[in-house]
Amino acid sequence: MEISDHLGVPRACGHGRFEKVYGPLGDWARFFARDDGYVRTELNHDLKDSRRYTTLDFWISEDAYENFREQHASEYAVLDHKFEVLTESELEIGKFERVTNQS
Repeated sequence: MEISDHLGVPRACGHGRFEKVYGPLGDWARFFARDDGYVRTELNHDLKDSRRYTTLDFWISEDAYENFREQHASEYAVLDHKFEVLTESELEIGKFERVTNQS
């Protein structure tokens, strides 16, 4: 399962700080890495709109992600509040599962 968030970056913060926080070695990835159900984070930059990024957070299952969110709700809220200044907008695109061809 992967969770994808579409994020916009305000001009004031710059891309570097945003990429450090939301990237694969950033604050969010380190926070998620506490859990065995977390797999990895990818940060993707839109080639047509330099202010738009997509994050992909990979988990072994939706349950693993939801359990983590529930168990760490207060810490999640603190991080979310701390870094909200870096994002102009944040929109969850959805929760996705990889399609595998099964015969």
